Amino acid sequence: MKIRRSATAFGLTAALGATAFLSTHASAASPGPDSAGTTARPTVVLVHGAFADASSWDGVIKDLQQQGYKVVAPANPLRGLPSDSAYLASVLHSIQGPIVLVGHSYGGEVITNAAAGDPQVKALVYIAAIAPDKGESANDILGKFAGSQLPTALTNVSYPKADGTSGTDLYVNPDKFRAAFAGDVPATTAAVMAATQRPIDATALTDKSAAAAWKTIPSWYLVADADKTIPPAAERFMAKRAHAHTIEINSSHAAAVSHPDMVAGLIIDAARSTQK
Repeated sequence: MKIRRSATAFGLTAALGATAFLSTHASAASPGPDSAGTTARPTVVLVHGAFADASSWDGVIKDLQQQGYKVVAPANPLRGLPSDSAYLASVLHSIQGPIVLVGHSYGGEVITNAAAGDPQVKALVYIAAIAPDKGESANDILGKFAGSQLPTALTNVSYPKADGTSGTDLYVNPDKFRAAFAGDVPATTAAVMAATQRPIDATALTDKSAAAAWKTIPSWYLVADADKTIPPAAERFMAKRAHAHTIEINSSHAAAVSHPDMVAGLIIDAARSTQK
């Protein structure tokens, strides 16, 4: 199912806010039934992708909290798909009650693996994200569809690992960050995002997915049709393959920053479906 929505389609107010992980994580530990006596509202877990951090969800968090949802936005380690997925799975196991699991960009790969076999995860929401099949990597998806500006925007930095070997971190060149990643974000905001970006280990882009949780968990997908990081055609392909409830908006890859109301609205749609 695909719905195209404009930026005014939701009645939610778009605003940027901040939340502390520890306080929201503690409050997420004891969800109860809502006022109507139906199934407990789920905790929403937001997983950022590469070249970002949890603050990229600030506006979405504020909207969700205003609607009464408990939210957890952990730091994605960005060290490789197996370890990142294991870390997220440990976060999910610390939360009581149903969960709506949301991933942006590379975060989509992480939620696809971390949710596998977890009965608490009732819905998956992909925000301009990679939703891999089992045995598929991010590079496998990106290699099938033209249009990404990411390959020519990246810069490599070597770093030492604890075992004495060297790894490679990938950053987006700050001069190319806005064009490749956040084209509809104000220039001053995009400059801050570029300065505070967190790198991803290069192996994360070639790591093969060990699972495809979207095959058994209901999924939602937001296609950003002005995305220069993941081609919109790739996003539509993954959304269709997952039989996801899909919307399209005129957004850059940084949809959670530029259109937090739209992102929150889709998450709320998914959350409400778990309470029926």
